[in-house]
Amino acid sequence: MVDTEVLHSITTKSREPTADSQIQVKNLSHAYQQRQALDNISFDVSCGEIFGLLGPNGSGKTTLFRILSTLMPVTAGTVHIFGRDLATEVKAIRNLLGVVFQHPGLDAKLTVIENLRHHGHLYGLAGKTLRHRISELLERFGVSDRAAERVEVLSGGLQRRVEIAKALLHSPRVLLLDEPTSGLDVAARRQLSDYLGMLARTENILVLMTTHLLDDAEACNRVGILDEGKLVALGEPDELKTQVGGDVIIIESVDSGTLGPAINEKFGVSTVLTDAQLRIECERGHEFVRDVVAAFPEEIQSVRFGKPTLEDVFVKLTGNLFT
Repeated sequence: MVDTEVLHSITTKSREPTADSQIQVKNLSHAYQQRQALDNISFDVSCGEIFGLLGPNGSGKTTLFRILSTLMPVTAGTVHIFGRDLATEVKAIRNLLGVVFQHPGLDAKLTVIENLRHHGHLYGLAGKTLRHRISELLERFGVSDRAAERVEVLSGGLQRRVEIAKALLHSPRVLLLDEPTSGLDVAARRQLSDYLGMLARTENILVLMTTHLLDDAEACNRVGILDEGKLVALGEPDELKTQVGGDVIIIESVDSGTLGPAINEKFGVSTVLTDAQLRIECERGHEFVRDVVAAFPEEIQSVRFGKPTLEDVFVKLTGNLFT
């Protein structure tokens, strides 16, 4: 069950758009027949910011991404991008966007430079201007030495860099990325995150990305957490984690349903049963772990604790595991 009091406090803090907000989403909803994919979503994003839309499969982030990237129409609510109405000014907005989809959009049989050259032609770029822009971007993303190679021989991380370079060819003001680190190893994901941070800082580009990976969301300036079409949290990652009280302890037991009330009674803490695990929030978790194991040595199979994560924020607000 959603913790409505905490939900209200989290989502209203960052709701009002600022003077610098260049994406403004207000009361956006979308339904597929009887299924509500988005339910009254509101948020804003500013230039120079990396904004992450975090959510498990089925949370609505793909639908939201498709609307923002102009692939689906606005059917309820409003979206403004750099002051233009997405419902009526789609063509003008498309020129402002660079889009990187989850599935590769490069021609694997063409070289890196051929892919970028053909994409540039779609935006009316040609000659010296296009050559200079391609050279600039390949250098910036560290792939200039691979320009003459076919895309199919590049690693997943290098291909993703080329995808982003392609999306930036026409100098968009907004970069939209759908699950940009999906399929990449940890090192490539970290490197890509660094590149995006560099873009936001040096180019003052607005970067908005969807992800189901908690590490990706942690690297964003702000995060909107989606669940079943609702925006359940909105703010800076560290700010959101302060909503979780102290350390988070997870206990596994052969009979969690009985152990939970027993722990409640002995220690005066609140336990939440989630997917056969007991979840407890308390200060000085290392001391509590020692005491609870000593009190229930036979009942406890395993116990772990740590500082709150965005997953803990999701669990607190929804009562569900982040899967």
